[in-house]
Amino acid sequence: MQNSVKIITYVILLVLALTMLLPFLWMIATSLMTELEVYQFPPRFIPSSWKWSNFIEALTLQPFPRYFLNTMIVAAASVAGQLLFCSMAGYAFARLHFIGRDRVFGMYLATMMIPAIVTIIPSFLIINKFGWVNTYWALFTPSLSSVWGIFLMRQFFQTIPKDLEDAARVDGASEFTIFWRIVLPLSKPALATLAIFAFMGSWKDFLWPLIVTNRMDMRTVEVGIANFSSLYQTDWPHQMAAAVMVMLPVIIVFFFAQKYFVRGITFTGMK
Repeated sequence: MQNSVKIITYVILLVLALTMLLPFLWMIATSLMTELEVYQFPPRFIPSSWKWSNFIEALTLQPFPRYFLNTMIVAAASVAGQLLFCSMAGYAFARLHFIGRDRVFGMYLATMMIPAIVTIIPSFLIINKFGWVNTYWALFTPSLSSVWGIFLMRQFFQTIPKDLEDAARVDGASEFTIFWRIVLPLSKPALATLAIFAFMGSWKDFLWPLIVTNRMDMRTVEVGIANFSSLYQTDWPHQMAAAVMVMLPVIIVFFFAQKYFVRGITFTGMK
């Protein structure tokens, strides 16, 4: 009886996994088709001829090397900013004692219930007032910190024994020295988790780069993919080829950092 239940469970999970995988397989197949083959009915999942030139053409039809450079700069700045600011804020909420600390932290958490789309217009007005439209500052400044990152780091810092910090204070270490030389080295798993999620969020961001840039040389990869669609038609093979190339860095990061995704979920539940 138990073996039958396991088999049924595995079959259901396998079907669900294939359901999730099917859109990605179709995307890869479309990226290797000709433009006419995409519109055939019934649709084909295996191209009649593998058109690998779609990938090269996608890179040349639009300045994708520039898009990749812009995205890497923005992602690197976002990761560095979140590692610095979220860890410092998380340490303050976890270890420092000041008036209204828990209430301020509660207010931070309350902002997670506000839809991100609501803050788009105020954020753009601020960026425009600074004169940062079509600059890297506009692309990565809003992502230099995140409430989720602060929450993640605070939860992890609370798991570190306070005895280590007390021993450092007895030896005359300042609060910043304790944070920089004792707490941060012990927080590598949480920092790695935060870096991965910051990279993923920045790499996949579409709406904000679309709003704050209108020059081709400042676009990011996600906006570049959307440029293959026009009012009257969509260049599906080249768009899917570009999407596959843009997806590869995310897959590589996920493949090498699966355990940190799991740890990130675990850390947010710790007290």
